[in-house]
Amino acid sequence: MVRVTVWNEFRHERESDVVAEVYPDGIHAVVADAVAEAGHDIRTATLDEGPDHGLTESVLDDTDVLLWWGHAAHDEVRDEVVERVHDRVLDGTGFIALHSAHYSKIFKRLMGTSCSLKWREAAERERLWVVEPGHPIADGLGEYVELPETEMYGERFDVPAPDTLVFSSWFEGGEIFRSGCCYRRGSGNVFYFRPGHETYPIYHDEAVQQVLRNAVEWAAPGDGPDPAFGNADPIEEIDTDDDRTVH
Repeated sequence: MVRVTVWNEFRHERESDVVAEVYPDGIHAVVADAVAEAGHDIRTATLDEGPDHGLTESVLDDTDVLLWWGHAAHDEVRDEVVERVHDRVLDGTGFIALHSAHYSKIFKRLMGTSCSLKWREAAERERLWVVEPGHPIADGLGEYVELPETEMYGERFDVPAPDTLVFSSWFEGGEIFRSGCCYRRGSGNVFYFRPGHETYPIYHDEAVQQVLRNAVEWAAPGDGPDPAFGNADPIEEIDTDDDRTVH
């Protein structure tokens, strides 16, 4: 069982009737319910839950994988919280950035780039192609997932080349996009998944929910040894006397 925290701004759903009709209890609620079907331990957190945005030290201590959805209030996330999450990812916490979280402070911090892209809202069709069918995030899917109404994201997507590209999107207007990008940052697994605009019921889609469950299991930390850093004693017996050292 993976301990999962789903984080969401939870602003659009409270401020827009259009969004509230699609996600009356918040995007985080739908994502959390989808992931919970795999039997994982789920909690949610939102932007306005105190000065730590619901991501206190104790919450992060109890989190194996953090899913992040943000759009309108990236700048309101406190830098101290961003650094806290960044440190946890380097230590092994899995991180999944959803849709417009490409422009969140934490994702840009992890990528080290602007994470900018083209975009268009025209309720156009998207075909999400599985380009790495052997990857565990693609388990249970067909060759592609077709979404009838989406927001277009187009290249160039200003991120580092992914370690593995699982999904590539084609849009009705002609653009393409790297929609499922896997990275390793320190000891943590990071996955960017593009689908999920707030005015379309994309997180209700069964195939999208399957991707979310697969991604959580992929991103969860393993049971390997913790890395050791710094000055190290030799494993074999050697002469360690060396007066040339300046440390």
